[in-house]
Parts: sequence; C-alpha cells; structure tokens
Amino acid sequence: MTQDELFKVLVAHCKEYGFIFPSSEIYDGLGAVYDYGQLGSELKMNIKRYWWEAMTRLHDNIVGIDSAIFMHPKIWEASGHLSAFNDPLIDNKDSKKRYRADVLIEDYIGKLEDKIRKEVEKAHKKFGDAFDEEKFLETNPNVLRHRQKINEVHERMAKALNENDFTELRQIILDCDIVCPISGTKNWTEVRQFNLMFSTQLGSVSEGANVIYLRPETAQGIFVNYLNVQKTGRMKLPFGIAQIGKAFRNEIVARQFIFRMREFEQMEMQFFIKPGTELDWFKQWKENRLKWHTALGMGEENYRFHDHDKLAHYANAATDIEFHYPFGFKELEGIHSRTDFDLSQHQKFSGKKIQYFDPESGESYTPYVIETSIGVDRMVLAVLAHSFHEEQLENGETRIVLSIPAPLAPVKVAVLPLLKKDGLPEVAKKILHELRFDYNVQYDEKDSIGKRYRRQDAIGTPFCVTVDHDTLTDGCVTIRHRDTMEQQRVKIEDLHSIIDKEVSMTELLKKLL
Repeated sequence: MTQDELFKVLVAHCKEYGFIFPSSEIYDGLGAVYDYGQLGSELKMNIKRYWWEAMTRLHDNIVGIDSAIFMHPKIWEASGHLSAFNDPLIDNKDSKKRYRADVLIEDYIGKLEDKIRKEVEKAHKKFGDAFDEEKFLETNPNVLRHRQKINEVHERMAKALNENDFTELRQIILDCDIVCPISGTKNWTEVRQFNLMFSTQLGSVSEGANVIYLRPETAQGIFVNYLNVQKTGRMKLPFGIAQIGKAFRNEIVARQFIFRMREFEQMEMQFFIKPGTELDWFKQWKENRLKWHTALGMGEENYRFHDHDKLAHYANAATDIEFHYPFGFKELEGIHSRTDFDLSQHQKFSGKKIQYFDPESGESYTPYVIETSIGVDRMVLAVLAHSFHEEQLENGETRIVLSIPAPLAPVKVAVLPLLKKDGLPEVAKKILHELRFDYNVQYDEKDSIGKRYRRQDAIGTPFCVTVDHDTLTDGCVTIRHRDTMEQQRVKIEDLHSIIDKEVSMTELLKKLL
C-alpha cells in the first residue's frame, strides 16, 4: 500500500469509527472544515491536556489565559496582519485550481528527497548488513545529482520569498516542470498575494457596523494582555503566557485532511525575556519542545528541525519541528524569536506604555519574546497517521490497530463480559463503575469476544478486560494489551495499578523533567 493509499484509508477510518467527520456533511459538506466525533474530541482534549499541563504545571513561571476571538481591528494593523498576512498564490488555467506557489516547489523538493530515500532502500536491500549508508549518500551519482538539484531549487526559492519576487517563483515552477496535479499541465498564471484573514461586522445594523476580523492566530490575545497578567500575577522576567484557542484563516489551498483547515485550534506560548538573551532561550525552547514530542514514543526519526528560509517581519530566528506524515515531512510546530516587535507595536498603536521594570537593574525596557506554536489538529493527524497499522496475524487474519500513545487514547479500557448471562454482565458493570472515575471506559457485550477485541483495536483502546465464569470464583479477570495482544490473568483489585502505569498522564509528564 502506497503512502497516498494509506492516507485515504486513514481518512475513511477516522469517519467510520467516530474520530473526524466532514462538517455539514448532510448538506454536501463545507470545504476544509471538519467536525470532531466522539472519539476524535476525546483524543483532541487529551492532547490539549498534555500540552497545557506540560506548560503550566511543570513551569513555575508560565501561566495560562483564554482571550476572546473578536479583537479590536487596530490590533491586526499593529501586528502587521492587515498588510503582510499573505500567501503567494498561482492558478492553473486548465484545471481552474489555485495553489500556493511555495508549496508546489516544496512538494517538488519532497519528491526529490523521496527519490533519495528509495535509492537508499534499494541499496540497503542489495548489500544487507554490509551497507554503509553514510558513504552511499556521499558517493552515489544519483543521490548527488538529486541533492544538487534540491540545493539549487531551495536557494532560488528562499531568495525569491525573501525578496517577494513573484516572477522568479513562477519561473522556478516552470523550470522544474511542475505540473498541476489535476490537469497535468504547466499552463500557470502569474503569482499574486492573497490576504488570509476573515472579516465580519460588529454592530446592530450594517450601516453602523465596524469591520472586525476573526483572529488568524491566538498570539495577539496574549500580547495585548501582557500588562494585565504581569501586574496581577506579579510576574518577573522570564515568564510565559500560554493559551489554547481557535484561529481562522481563509486558506484558498486547504488540503490534506485536517493538516490545513480554515477553522483550526492552536496551542501557543509566548515567553517574555530580557533583550539580548533571546537566542539562548530560543535554543532552550527548541530542545524543550522536541522533548515534549519524543516523550510520546512515536520515533525520534520522525521529527526534524527545519530553519525558516524567509523570516517573518517580527522574527530574528525561526525554526519548525517537522513530522513525517504520510505525505512527507511537514510543519507540526513553530518556534520563533519574535524580538520586541509585538509589544512595541501595540505600545505605538495604543498609546499605552508596555514595558517591564527590572528591579535588579533599575531600568525599564520592552521584553523580547520566544514563541512556541503548535496546531492541535496537526498534532491529532500526526498521532493518528503514526498509529494506524494493518497487521497480518499468524492465523492468516488481519487486524487494523491504532497504536495511539496510551495517555492520549480516547478510551483507556474496555470491559467485556464473555457472555451476556450467568451473572457476568453484573460483575463487568461493577468493574466499569469502579474504573470510570479515573478513566474513559467502554462496556461492550455484543458479538464474539474476538470481534469486540478488533473493535477496540481499531479505536486505539490500550486495554481490554474480560470477565469470564472463573471470575465469579477466583476474583480474577483477563487483561489484554492492545499492541502485543498479550493476555494475562490478574486480580480485579490490581487492575487500577496495571492500567495506570501505562495510561497515566502523570507518568508521561514525568518524562519531561
């Protein structure tokens, strides 16, 4: 099964089992907008809880807020979003489809990187244990040719983006023979900019309404509340403000399921620091955030840093943590050194003094900021894509399993009576009631025990607890582990400690210390 085929199967699986639905589906849907179902919403909340507690509980100097979606329109003028929040777009005249020019070029580079990986895989199969990958990458003519092309295209794109040279962006697309995925032609328009913010009106009648915007990021809600938090919390530098909330972008090229949507959720933290210390803090937060990701056990090889070719107008350093999705390495989280741009701009546009008095030096100054920003939906997709497996069993059967990191799993335990009679359901429900105060637990008595195991595998439940006739006499149950399918006989009173060891958010957070 190719990666594209796997991705299509995953999207269908998400709908079939209640993770993610197309929004407004009974009205034929709404493009690039999705609803989270009963299991998807649980997974999403667990991810948010992991992030929130890692930020606010494990750091004495980070607190959380929840700012409004509607904000004064001058905020977006001050932040630069009204003038600079744009994407370079290009249309194919034959398919009438619109694309981001930089994404088309990045996808082309990704295909060259895939060719290099295939060369490595082919050589590894040929030479076996004697294969020296490092030497192969340094000497193989095909690899060197692909690498040279990648570097050339990458340098041209970076230069064009930094200089806002849209003519050059289009020329790169033509020179690389990049075709429209729909029409297969190179009949491209010129590249032009498109602002991504949604506008609406605030007021009782349209004539007297003021134009306001749905926030395109949650960060500005933190910046305009800097003084409120700093003063009421008596915060001393360095300190951070964290927030989880919805943001909205009028993505013309929304695609790849929930990877790029028009309505999405962000987990952002702005860390306020003394000017001159920003690059040290930038390095520390890079390490901190990567550790948060790898603690989930989804493979260190699936993450990499990618430094920005074009820095935003507010930044003096920026990098992305990229994750290996089925469609290649793509941005999962951004880490930016925003300097003092945001606070200085809001001080200028509001006329209010936004500074920090340093009691140690006796001076006042505008703090610098390190930002960490992760898309909740992209994190959900990363977890689902990595966890989805179709396994061939020894008996010739296949099973689909979501090996979701246990602390994030929507359902932690399924309690299953072997039969719907002989007092087994009563014992099973008693166990259910004892566990539900600590975990999200499901009860299932329909179909054979094998089919019930398969259902729980498909939604990522780490443990199944089966009550049988022996339970009535020995007080023991069979607990089944999702990933290994191993079964063991344990006492009912030991269930909580066995389950908690694997699914506890506390145990996961301890890995970060």
